Amino acid sequence: MHLIWENLMKNLTLLWTGEFKGVDEGDGCYELSAAIWEGIGKATAASGDTIPSCYGCRVPNVSTDRSYMSAEMWSFWTLYIGPVLLRNRFRHARYYKHFVELVYLLTICLQFQISASEIEQVRTGFIKWVTDYESLYYQRDPTRVNVCPVTVHALLHIAGSIKAMGPVWCYWAFPMERYCGTLSPAIRSRRNPWRSMDRFVLETAQLTQIKVVYDMHVGLALGRKARVHDSVRGSVHIPDTSCILLPPRSKVRPDSSLIQKSLSAALVTRFNVSIQVIHAHIGEVFIEEYGCLRRTDTSEGDTMYANSIYKRAEDHRDPTFVRYTMQVDLNARQRGAAIRLVDREFYGQLQHIMHLHLPSHVRTAFKTELKDLIMVAVRNAPVKQASGMEPLDIHVAQRMEGALDVVDAISVQCLIGRVVDGRECAFIDRSGSLVRCMPS
Repeated sequence: MHLIWENLMKNLTLLWTGEFKGVDEGDGCYELSAAIWEGIGKATAASGDTIPSCYGCRVPNVSTDRSYMSAEMWSFWTLYIGPVLLRNRFRHARYYKHFVELVYLLTICLQFQISASEIEQVRTGFIKWVTDYESLYYQRDPTRVNVCPVTVHALLHIAGSIKAMGPVWCYWAFPMERYCGTLSPAIRSRRNPWRSMDRFVLETAQLTQIKVVYDMHVGLALGRKARVHDSVRGSVHIPDTSCILLPPRSKVRPDSSLIQKSLSAALVTRFNVSIQVIHAHIGEVFIEEYGCLRRTDTSEGDTMYANSIYKRAEDHRDPTFVRYTMQVDLNARQRGAAIRLVDREFYGQLQHIMHLHLPSHVRTAFKTELKDLIMVAVRNAPVKQASGMEPLDIHVAQRMEGALDVVDAISVQCLIGRVVDGRECAFIDRSGSLVRCMPS
């Protein structure tokens, strides 16, 4: 935590802004103009509105409010926001490439599990990165030796530490820092502060043991309200699904064009029946629309909102963009070729969440035993891999108005965040190998 976020990244930004210990850029060209850095800061602050709150706290303006940045904020900015906003900002691409190489190595270090081959990749990767750092910033000039603090050399020992003690999340400082944060409010006596903390630690340990022994984690959740599905008024849990429907609920049947075109076409694939059968019985299906969908396959499942119903307050963060999967026929453009279906990932904005109640005679016509079905409509955003960010799992879209895809709710994987950079919008996804080890 302190090596990377509290030292290395701060020093790099000071170098890029020409504020590092009075050192100029020498023979290099890595300094960013004040206007560019100010624009990056504004875009960083604006990204707080387009990144869901489950990704962490808002990152402030990195240009004007850098002193308010915590280690967690620096971590998120480095891994997700920085690679987007720094692209095409340097006068020479080698500095951006050098930064992306650092981010890629950090993502490997932060994985929940790491293999021996990946440890070797980290070792050789940091050797190359430090060597390139000396060439780009130190420039083999003894008068610039102060741009090589010991924290840069310490990167060479990260691989050895991981090999000896395991992934960095096992021993980094975030848990202790958070625990120290819980102790401060426990001090109720100025005269005997240590007794107050001792009592708090003892009672917390006792309460934890009671929860474990008697399985009362929910009943004794005295802090943040437990996420119990049945505790939300108006919630609907559909059996054999990995999601739960939450209010608001619309009493108005969805638009007829949505039902007759997009939904009907999706049901043809879902039940493997003809479009004529779907059209003949779709009017007998009771369809109600919900505004919220929550994944229940994990204890911290994402809560996703439908854009058609969700009313976002001025200070809320956008929770309507998702990643979802669909099967695509690789031979779709080849007439007469056999169907080859493969799973592909897509990104888009969740528009509608529809709960379908299937009467018995409709189930017979559709050849299914399902009484309830949850279908969602997502406005696809065509994405591409941005140049320069190939090692990272960041995709870019230039337009948000793609096709309207209607899929089963199970296909919706998670919430995603967006970082707007000019006319492009980059999608960031935290559901990969970093999800279980990111500080929260």
